Amino acid sequence: MIVVMKPNSTQENIDNIVKTIHSLGLEAHLSKGQEVTLIGIVGDKEKFIQKNPQIMPGVERVITVSESYKLSNKKFHPEPTVVDVRGVKIGGDNFVIMAGPCAVESKEQLLESALAAKAGGAQILRGGAYKPRTSPYSFQGLEENGLKYMAEVRDITGMPVISEVTSLKAIDAAKEYVDILQIGARNMQNFELLKAAGKSGLPVLLKRGLSATIDEWLNAAEYIMSEGNPNVILCERGIRTYETSTRNTLDISAVPVLRAKSHLPIIVDPSHATGVRDYVAPLCKAAAAVGADGLMVEVHPNPACALSDGPQSLNPEDFKTVCDELRPFITLAGRKFE
Repeated sequence: MIVVMKPNSTQENIDNIVKTIHSLGLEAHLSKGQEVTLIGIVGDKEKFIQKNPQIMPGVERVITVSESYKLSNKKFHPEPTVVDVRGVKIGGDNFVIMAGPCAVESKEQLLESALAAKAGGAQILRGGAYKPRTSPYSFQGLEENGLKYMAEVRDITGMPVISEVTSLKAIDAAKEYVDILQIGARNMQNFELLKAAGKSGLPVLLKRGLSATIDEWLNAAEYIMSEGNPNVILCERGIRTYETSTRNTLDISAVPVLRAKSHLPIIVDPSHATGVRDYVAPLCKAAAAVGADGLMVEVHPNPACALSDGPQSLNPEDFKTVCDELRPFITLAGRKFE
């Protein structure tokens, strides 16, 4: 439920509504625009309806929200959310590229990847320290040592860092080293992990599940936000379909659909969506053209020798070419890419 306040409502009017909401054991979330203030209510809305809110001073109208997700809902928060990570702003009119290797293999490999990513135009370094793999015999990542390398390379390059977490133990470790936690597709509905990420105090990038609907995805974001963490970034990385030409099927339509439903920033990952490096560049351009807030791209100094996802990784030269070719698309979409 949303309480829409009149443009001339006073702070006292707003405070009285919030006080009433809290007295009923409900949560109140304020969204203040230049003229109108919205008060979102989370909880049993029937308790508030019994108070006849339409006649309360300063109230213009009350809107019932049918969707089960509230905090991630655009109706609750009409203005786009901008997540600030060490001065890099994700969302709004900004375009951000996160790039780096699928897996951290060594400090030297990570540093080389980071320098290549930064030279190409990336603002944030990605790298996997915990690697959930289909086969238990595949490389599983360097775990906390990988996180330490991420922090060390951040100090050298100045790039904020993002890494995936796969367990509560991994979150506890990652909090000490990284700037953004990533929840991967396999864990999108690992609700205990989502709640722990919400309590971490760090921004969270939430990837869409393998076969998740958009509403399921937004409800997963709600788990993070309900723990008091508003800094959630959504990442479309392809969904599982009957098509076998690509690793997954990139749902490019998810970007405008999310834009209509949610205020959260939207990132597209064409590397995991396709699994084929030749398809990454055109889908980067498509993501920029359709209005995404940024990209996550895998970059490796020597993809042929990568321990994870080499076939979809770009080498430094190809990554720079992609970024250069992207700039006109980003400009046409009205975004800033610095």
